[in-house]
Amino acid sequence: MVKEVAHLLRKERLDTEEDSMNICVVGTGYVGLVVGTCMSDLGFQVTCADTNEEKIAGLLEGKIPIYEPGLDLVLARNVRENRLHFTTDTASAVAAADVIYIAVGTPGLPDGSANLSGVLAVSDVIAKNATRAIVVIIKSTVPVGTADAVRARITENIAHEFDVVSNPEFLKEGAAIDDFSRPDRIVVGCKTERARETMTKLYAGLVRSGRPILFMDNRSAELTKYASNAMLATRISFMNELSRLCELVGADIESIRRGTGTDSRIGHRFLFAGAGYGGSCFPKDVNALIKTAEHAGLHMQLASAVVAVNDQQKHVLADKILKRYGADLSGRTFAMWGLAFKPDTDDMREAPSVVIANRLIACGARIVAYDPEAMEEARHSLGDTVTYADNAMDAVDGADALILVTEWSEFRNPVWEEIRAALKEPVVFDGRNIYDPDEVREAGLEYSGIGRL
Repeated sequence: MVKEVAHLLRKERLDTEEDSMNICVVGTGYVGLVVGTCMSDLGFQVTCADTNEEKIAGLLEGKIPIYEPGLDLVLARNVRENRLHFTTDTASAVAAADVIYIAVGTPGLPDGSANLSGVLAVSDVIAKNATRAIVVIIKSTVPVGTADAVRARITENIAHEFDVVSNPEFLKEGAAIDDFSRPDRIVVGCKTERARETMTKLYAGLVRSGRPILFMDNRSAELTKYASNAMLATRISFMNELSRLCELVGADIESIRRGTGTDSRIGHRFLFAGAGYGGSCFPKDVNALIKTAEHAGLHMQLASAVVAVNDQQKHVLADKILKRYGADLSGRTFAMWGLAFKPDTDDMREAPSVVIANRLIACGARIVAYDPEAMEEARHSLGDTVTYADNAMDAVDGADALILVTEWSEFRNPVWEEIRAALKEPVVFDGRNIYDPDEVREAGLEYSGIGRL
C-alpha cells in the first residue's frame, strides 16, 4: 500500500512542479509533518517550521519523532530531492511563503475546550512577517469561529492581502499517507474566489479521479471536523455499551455487529466493541464539541453520553480481571499485549492501556507489557510501574493471564499451545475481540472477551 501511495504522489507531482507555490507548514507534530511531507511529494517547495529545536535537529538528521508507516521513506526522498526543508526560524519561513498551513496543537483545556493559544501565536507571526499576498490554511482542529479570530488577529498587523481558509484534516494514525493521497473528501471553508482558486490548485492532483473538494463557509468546515469525529466516537461507544448488555442477557456482540453492519444504511466500520477509544482526536474533539455547544447555549446530551460510556469502557477489562481474581492482586503478574491506543502508531494519548494498568497495579498486580512501537512513549505515561518485555512471548512467560489491549497484526495469530505452556494459568482476556473464543477454549485456555459468549 505504501508503494502504491508513493507512486500516486509522484505521478501527481509532475503536473504540480511546473507552477509551484512555496509552502510553509508551522508545526511538526503528527498533522504538520504528514501534511508537509506529502505536499512536498506533490512537487511543492515546503518548509516545516517548529520552535522545538530538538525536534527540528532530529528531522534534519532524518529522525522522525512519530511512528507512521511509510512516512520515513516519503520524507527522506523529498529531503534528498530538495523539496522538503526544516527550520526553527518560523519568521523567515513565513516571509518566503505563498501558502501557510497552521498545524500546531490544540490540546484540551481542563474544562474540555480547545486551547487556541498556539494557533493565535502563529497568526501573530504570520501578520508581522508576511511579505506578499498569502493564503493562511488552518489545518489544526479548531472550534467554530477560530477562522474569524485568526482573520481578525492578522488584520491588525498585516500589510498584504490575505485569506484565511479552514481545511480540517481527516488523517487516521497508521494510514495517514494513504488518507492524504486518497481522501474521501477535502473540506474547504473560505470566503473569496482567490482562496478557492488556490485550494483547487493545491489539491488538483488528489481529486482528479473523482474525490470531491467540498467548498463551504469557514464555520461549517470547522464544525464538519468535530461532527465527523463525534459520529465515529458515537458508533464505538454505542457498540461498547451494547456489549455490556450482551453480557447481561447472554448475547454475542460479534454476531450483533455482523447482523447490524450488513444494513447498507449502517455499514461495518467503527462498529467494533473493545476496551474504549483513545488517541489525540476523538477524546479531545468530542469534548471540544460539547464545550462549543455549551457556549452557544446547547447541552449536547448524546455527545456527553458518548464520553461517559467511553470513560466507563476503559475500566471493563480491569473489572473483569478483578472479578476473576478478587480485589487483592498481590503476587499476580499479568502480560499485557499492546500499549498504544490503536495499532500502527506509537501514540499513547488517552490510551485504555494506561487506565487498565493503573487499576491493576493499584490492586497489587505486576504488569509485563509489550508493544511493537509504543514502549518508549508508554514510559512517559506509566514510567517504571510497568515492566517492558523484549517481545510478546517474553511478556507471557510465567504470567497469570494474558491481556490483549491493542490489536497489532503480530498478536492476531498466536500459537495457543505455546501461550498455554508459557502462562502460569491458562487465561486470556481479549480486549478487542480479535480471537475466536472456540479456538482459544479448544486449546485449553479460559477466554473472556468484550460482550462475547
